Amino acid sequence: MDQRNVTRLRVLEQIRTSGAISRIDIAAALNTSPATVTTATADLMSAGLIRETAGDSPADSGKRGRPRVLLELDPTSQVIAGLKIARDMILVMLVDFKGNEIKQSQYMLQDPRMPADTFVQEIRKAVEETCHQADLSLSDVSGISIGLAGMIDAERNFVYWSSSITENNVDFRPKLEAGLPCPAFIENDANLVAKAEQLFGLGRGHRNFLVVTIEHGVGLGIILNGKLHRGERGCGAEFGHTKVQLDGALCQCGQRGCLEAYVSEYALMREAVIAMQDSSPKSVSDIQKRADDGDIGAKSVLERASRMFGMGVSNLINLFDPEQIIVSGAKENIGHLCSDEVLERIKSNVVKVDAPLPEIKPHDWGDLMWAKGATAYGIEQVSILKVKEMASHAS
Repeated sequence: MDQRNVTRLRVLEQIRTSGAISRIDIAAALNTSPATVTTATADLMSAGLIRETAGDSPADSGKRGRPRVLLELDPTSQVIAGLKIARDMILVMLVDFKGNEIKQSQYMLQDPRMPADTFVQEIRKAVEETCHQADLSLSDVSGISIGLAGMIDAERNFVYWSSSITENNVDFRPKLEAGLPCPAFIENDANLVAKAEQLFGLGRGHRNFLVVTIEHGVGLGIILNGKLHRGERGCGAEFGHTKVQLDGALCQCGQRGCLEAYVSEYALMREAVIAMQDSSPKSVSDIQKRADDGDIGAKSVLERASRMFGMGVSNLINLFDPEQIIVSGAKENIGHLCSDEVLERIKSNVVKVDAPLPEIKPHDWGDLMWAKGATAYGIEQVSILKVKEMASHAS
């Protein structure tokens, strides 16, 4: 982008994060001149992305004069779809440009893994169905943000590997452009949870924190100096595929000894079938209940997962020294990983310094956390595209 577009985008992002803010406060926050802000906001208003709204009246503020004019995103200007791809369904959330929820729905999948072309078709059907429920059409959607487990280069919409896709090394950009009527963006789902925690959750106010996600697989979102860290190829946060045992248990990625192969939902279920031969559990919460009732096999499954998880988190602390670590997932999947015993194990394996350990906090958002992160990313990406369009129209 040229400098003018960079300024427009910075101003738009400041308005977005502030909710409603005056021009003079934008200038102060961005350390730029009021004239520059006035020009940028005029351009953004002409494009229909922001609007003016009244601030406090003189009577409310105790001051004389007219109420301040504030700027906010125009919620009616764009509709964004945020998607979370799970094993058996696609969770779709439609939001306006301010992130207010319009509609949420679940679209059931026939298969947990599918070819790339089928995947794009299912994305379209899921969004179309949700739009229909909200009395909208697919043409009303400005952008589709897709949260997908796997190794993903988000800048290129390139998927190296995903448990949802049967092929490896798929360039989704042409497929999405051909199959969908609006821009679409694929991002690692753990990164989207980190974005959601940063904007709406336990990460608010923190500049350096980690989000470990536990569901069918194990993911990691990294926020460093307030920004999402992806790595050079977009594959820099694969915590679930760090190795905790040489030639160990088989992981769904095809390698052995990955942390995920001991801690994830599928790993616990696989281990429980062996350890609890008299009866097969139906869920992680079932394993937990059997352990609470004294089942030795169930206890051994959860204890081994906790040991491996504690080792992995200790390594994260030694590597990143974050302000906090958020363990995000369904309550039944993370409860045994955040016990006092696990915290003590983590503490014993961290390099000893005369300073407190980062806080380790569980957070059970359910599927909402994934969708909120996807919509936030979608708003961010659509904002970039709209600012670029302003420049092309001007030229």
